[in-house]
Amino acid sequence: MPAKITSSDQEKMVIEICIMKSNSMLDGEELIQSALNEAGQIASKELLNQFDTDGSPIIVGDVKLTSKGLMPKLYQTPHGEIQISRHVYQGYKGGATYCPLDINARIIHSATPKFAKQISHKYSKLSVDEVKNDFESNHSRPISRGYIQAVSDAVGSIAMAKEEHWSYSAPKQTKVVHSVSIGLDGTCLYLRSDGYRIAMVGTIALYDKEGERLHTIYIAAPPEYGKEKFMSHFEQEILDTKKNYPKAIYVGVADGAQDNWTFLNRHTSIQVTDFWHVTEYLSSASEVIFSKRQEQERQLWLEDRCHKLKHLRGAASRILTELESIDQKNLSSEKQEKLNKTITYFKNQKPRLKYYAQVKENLPIGSGVTEAACKTIIKQRLCKSGMKWKERGASIVLSLRCLDRSNRWEQFWEKLNQYGASLA
Repeated sequence: MPAKITSSDQEKMVIEICIMKSNSMLDGEELIQSALNEAGQIASKELLNQFDTDGSPIIVGDVKLTSKGLMPKLYQTPHGEIQISRHVYQGYKGGATYCPLDINARIIHSATPKFAKQISHKYSKLSVDEVKNDFESNHSRPISRGYIQAVSDAVGSIAMAKEEHWSYSAPKQTKVVHSVSIGLDGTCLYLRSDGYRIAMVGTIALYDKEGERLHTIYIAAPPEYGKEKFMSHFEQEILDTKKNYPKAIYVGVADGAQDNWTFLNRHTSIQVTDFWHVTEYLSSASEVIFSKRQEQERQLWLEDRCHKLKHLRGAASRILTELESIDQKNLSSEKQEKLNKTITYFKNQKPRLKYYAQVKENLPIGSGVTEAACKTIIKQRLCKSGMKWKERGASIVLSLRCLDRSNRWEQFWEKLNQYGASLA
């Protein structure tokens, strides 16, 4: 017996379903899922109808529109495909049509908002084939690859279009935000038109007085010449964060690239070179100072210098003096190059190697959160085997992933539900 609505009013509907029993628990659960999907289709159809008009003329802007009559359309829901006959409007001069039901119900590319939310969330994490298989296997809901991409593209387009207009509330913190670290980095992404190029990631991490990370906001962008869009978006996020936490200490943390500091100097009161990048240079120098037979001595020297660098005032200057005093006459050209690279790095970064003061105040000294973001935001999704991207497709995925990783996913859908979006 098919599912049916037994009663319905303005507040609720009651649906009767019939589920056949089975000797197999797995088969029985499949029957339950099928019956629930059938009931979901009936309920969705009933619910959608309430967002339509009665066919009377309407005013949109300053234009009067009249109904062309009830016209059928297929809608996609989490439970299956349904057909609705709804009013479609047009001006007396013809032109573009207007469908109040689609606007009022927040339909996105014929998908109900819940279904669009499900598809785009899965697509932000999985390839299109994996999303397709997931819906078929776990939801008994077959959909095409093209439809998955179309809905995700529509949702991502809305997210990108609203980046400058929708502000997201700061996460509620049980602890006071004492410091904020700002970092940016890049990683390679393969574009169909240009081959491998650098995609950018920015992080804004909130810390308490003990140095524990409370929350991170992620910003990412596909490769672009000049990085202007990324920098503009990142800068706006920084300004919004400063409005929320005006008393926090703002620390710029990055590797040694000069263009990073040009940006960070404008937005932070303290700049720190990533501690672990510095230790890598020290490790390289230690291989020059000690032979392979002195591995134990090398390790002790490296641990001691790293400890001093982090915990003793003026340690960077003393280590630099020590490295400069090494006699290079008997060193191979390869070892000379290693040593001189470390010396040059310490000279260039010296103003940003004051780790003693940072550690004492429990301020961040590492860019690990930013480097990890390169992997979790970009590499894990966009750099799977054989993947090649167009700039727009990469932008869509990165926008969706940043919303999710920044704990803004639910806020985005709340805003879409409240305000709608012209692109929808």
